[in-house]
Amino acid sequence: MEANVYDVVVVGGGAAGLSAALLLGRARRRVAVVDAGAPRNAPAAQMQGFLSRDGMPPADLLAAGRMEVVGYGVQLVEDQVVSIEPGFYVRLAGGAVLRARRILITTGVRDELPGIPGVGERWGRDLLHCPYCHGWEVRDHALGVLGTQPGSVQHAHLVRQWSDDVVFFVHTYDLTSSEREQLEARGIQIVRGKVSQLVVEADRLTGVQMADGRIIPRAAVFIRPRNVPHADGLLTGLGCEVDDAGFVVVDATGRTSAYGVWAAGNVVDPRAQVIASAGAANAAAIAINADLVQEDVERAVDDQNHAAGGVFTAALEARLTETVLGDRRHGL
Repeated sequence: MEANVYDVVVVGGGAAGLSAALLLGRARRRVAVVDAGAPRNAPAAQMQGFLSRDGMPPADLLAAGRMEVVGYGVQLVEDQVVSIEPGFYVRLAGGAVLRARRILITTGVRDELPGIPGVGERWGRDLLHCPYCHGWEVRDHALGVLGTQPGSVQHAHLVRQWSDDVVFFVHTYDLTSSEREQLEARGIQIVRGKVSQLVVEADRLTGVQMADGRIIPRAAVFIRPRNVPHADGLLTGLGCEVDDAGFVVVDATGRTSAYGVWAAGNVVDPRAQVIASAGAANAAAIAINADLVQEDVERAVDDQNHAAGGVFTAALEARLTETVLGDRRHGL
């Protein structure tokens, strides 16, 4: 392999990206992890549901992960990928270009939140999305669920598992009669009307104010945000198939429809918790290494035949031509 080519460039340095890098580094692959430094769970004080790491601050998990992967020779690059061009030339915002044999995308998703005063400031603190991540910490408190999009009522039923005092704020949700009946049957109070703002006192959520001035005391509010892929165009630019929601389509190992490109974590499944994202990336890393091994075998046979005086095979000639032309095109 050429000295300036990485076996794998991982785009995204969260739990998924670092998990893949750890396995690939231990497999003695040359790996670079490019991280823009904007993790989705940064606002949260703790990370829950990760066996042996339950309650750990997200930043501490990333710090520990970075230390581990560096020990296996993985290169961490603090930058943002702006494009991935044919031949897997990874162009960074800072101007550098990395070359790779394979690509793994672990860039996560973006949560679209309603434009209600207080929502952005309380996000990940006492305005929450995942009951499995935060429900235990607010158990038996006065909780609310904000209706904004399909699935909001199901979210309220889920939150009811952690408290007997749950209010469903209809807000902009089109509540059906059957949904109303179900909520009432489970003792979930329904509050109609639009929410105007979250009420915060002493850096703590204390209530939800309605447009008509009513204030409903609540200690925490849950919302099912709309999850959307980052508008970076990396996967679509590589020709990867996406579903109707814009999420990349992968097989059981995280392989996309584009040659040499894998994806794992929330960029594939926006509801996957940290431990699930890390596990999916681990599986992707195993598949990537196996794919590289197969290519290594084919290259070794081609090189051996050429050294013995044989002619270039079509695969070898194409590889050498692509390398030369690509390097010239990118000034390498």
